[in-house]
Parts: sequence; structure tokens; C-alpha cells
Amino acid sequence: MNGLLLAYTKELEKKHMSKNTMDAYVRDVDKFYNFIKDRKESIEGVEVISIMAYVQYLQKAGKAISSIVRNIVSLRNFYKYLTLKGIVNENPILYYQIPKVEHSVPEILTVKEVDKLLSSPDLSTDKGIRDKAMLEVMYAAGMKVMELLNLTIYDIDLKLSYIRCSNSRSKERIVPIGSVAVKYLKNYLRIRPELNLYNLDTLFLNLKGVKMSRQGFWKIVKYYAGESKIDKNINAFTLRHSFAVHLLENGADIKSVQELLGHKDLSATQVYSSVLKRNKIAEIYKKSHPRA
Repeated sequence: MNGLLLAYTKELEKKHMSKNTMDAYVRDVDKFYNFIKDRKESIEGVEVISIMAYVQYLQKAGKAISSIVRNIVSLRNFYKYLTLKGIVNENPILYYQIPKVEHSVPEILTVKEVDKLLSSPDLSTDKGIRDKAMLEVMYAAGMKVMELLNLTIYDIDLKLSYIRCSNSRSKERIVPIGSVAVKYLKNYLRIRPELNLYNLDTLFLNLKGVKMSRQGFWKIVKYYAGESKIDKNINAFTLRHSFAVHLLENGADIKSVQELLGHKDLSATQVYSSVLKRNKIAEIYKKSHPRA
């Protein structure tokens, strides 16, 4: 199995997947292999009943629907590879019905809460100037965390006020940014040489002078969430979610928001419409009900 998994990993590398995605795929396949090995089955002899048993195993282990779906997709791709290589005659997961994932409603900050959060960094320090620029850019462009961390100095144009976002599949989109984000990016670029110990092109560097990790950025968000004392569950995606809802609140059409977010599927963007509708109903209730 190790040789087969290694060959599959090399095949995934050819597709230019992100390391996180590729690691998840390989990890899912390895976990499934250990499961069927305990059942005295082989990779080549797997049938739909084995997949059903595995899904039940994941459910009993308390795995979320989204995690189970990812596992099924990982196995479907793996068996597609095995079929193409002639190792198995047919893909046993090809017609297995993937459970639907219900998009959870994300936590959204109000405009005032965003202002409060983004005002938390201490601009008298290099770290505060960098953190302020990162948070402003994330909210201005609605970027994903890795899109933000993967930015280079060549991806920003402060004269034309736009940023080029690249995702893990080598697709890119051009996103405009406002004057506030431009202002704090300029401030950051003035002190960036002091952080750039190794002459890197990466835009946002940590205090050791190298590219920041997801965990590093999460710690920044968590710290300022505590400093701002906003009574909401704020995470690394909150500013992206708030960006989308605030655009819709101010009249942006959903197709434009989809393009700005880089969503392939419109249904992912429509989650924000439901948030907007819920907020409007709550606002109408507060204004109209005598005991609200």
C-alpha cells in the first residue's frame, strides 16, 4: 500500500494542489486503508458495502458531515486513479450518494464592530502597523486566510487600488480595495524592510522575517478579538464573512459578490443572503414590536 500511496501522491502533485489539500487526500486514503485492513479486506476488493460501513464508522466517531463528504471525495478520486491505472476494474464509490452539506450561518460583525476590531492594533509598533494592514486588507478584499498570506509585493497595486488574489488551483482574481486599506498598506510598506531579513517577496512577514503561518494569523485575530471585547465568536474567516454581508446590505448584487469572493458555486454565496434576510427581519421586529 505504501508504494501505491506514494505513486498516488506524485499524481496529485502534478495537479498543482495546495499542500494542505494534498495532505488531506492522502490522510483520508490512509485512514480508509487501515479501516478495511481491520476488516480483512483489500483496496482492490472494496465494494459499496465497505464504503457504507466506513461512513457509519466515521459517523459513530462523531465526524462532521463536511468531514465525511471530504473523505468520500478523497476516496472517489483515489479509486478513479486506480481505475485509470488498471489496478481495479471499476470505481466502487462512483455512484455512492454523497450526503448534502448544510452551510452553517456564519457569525457576522456589524460595521461598528469591524471598526472596533480594526482599531485594536497599536500603531506605535511595527507589529501593530503590520497587523493593522493585514486586517484592513482582509476586510477590504474579502480574502481567504491563505490568499492573504500568499500575497507578494507584486500582487498589490496601490496606484490603481487593487489586489491580485491567487488560490490553490492557480486561478486568480482581481479585487479592488478602498482608500483606508491603501493607506495602511502604505504605512506597512514603510516599515516592511525592517522585517524583511531575508529579502523575500512575500508581502506580510512574521517577526522572524519569514512567511506567516495560518496559526500565526489566527493568533493575531484571536488576540485582537479579545482586545476589542466584542461579544461574538470571531475567527480568521469573520472579516471575509462580514465583507460579503456588508456589500449585500449596501446594494451589491449577489453575482458580483460571488466574483469578489472567488466562489465557484453561487450557493456558497447565497448563504450570505440568508444572513442579510435574517438581520433585516430582526431589525424590523425591533423597530415595530412594542415590547422588542
